[in-house]
Amino acid sequence: MLSSQTFLPRRARAIAAATLLSLAGTTFARDAAAPSPGGWVISRSEGGDGCFMSKSFDHPGATTLLFGLDGDGTNHLTVLNSHWSIKPRDRLKLDFRLTGGAYPGHFAIGLAADGKRGFVTSFEPRFPAYIAASRTLEIARGKVPVEKLPLDGSGAAVASLRKCVAALGRRGKGSDQDGTRRPRIPLDPFAAPASRGDGKDG
Repeated sequence: MLSSQTFLPRRARAIAAATLLSLAGTTFARDAAAPSPGGWVISRSEGGDGCFMSKSFDHPGATTLLFGLDGDGTNHLTVLNSHWSIKPRDRLKLDFRLTGGAYPGHFAIGLAADGKRGFVTSFEPRFPAYIAASRTLEIARGKVPVEKLPLDGSGAAVASLRKCVAALGRRGKGSDQDGTRRPRIPLDPFAAPASRGDGKDG
């Protein structure tokens, strides 16, 4: 695992910041499936382009962790708590530690959702595997501890999360959002008949 400063060059950090700012206004979907082992719930994101696994913990402020994975492989981690005073769109640097390594000084954005406040951040593409293999997630703000969350059952939950994302991809390929089969549409409907393309991927 690498620190956020090592993994993300300056331009990439700027792009990530813009992405996280858009996620700060996210409303989380409610069409949840049955909990997987460890009490994780797998749901589709409201926009339909990804899925997330979520779990609420019996900690002061009822901490909620949500880890989302999109079809393009990007991920985002959200942690919420009713006691926290983070303001939406606050820019934060937090230290994240998993069982096998750490991300010191990692960038995050404040948000409010479900009557709680917290933050959202994103990590490198291999991060889902690290979550799956870890026993705990510790978060700190410098020397101030923020939260320590057990990740029991995260391996099975990440596997279910990947299946959810893959199912969305299969449903979208050659289908409209309602799941109906799309007609074979030429790649360029305005070209001469011989050069339109067969549109097999549409």
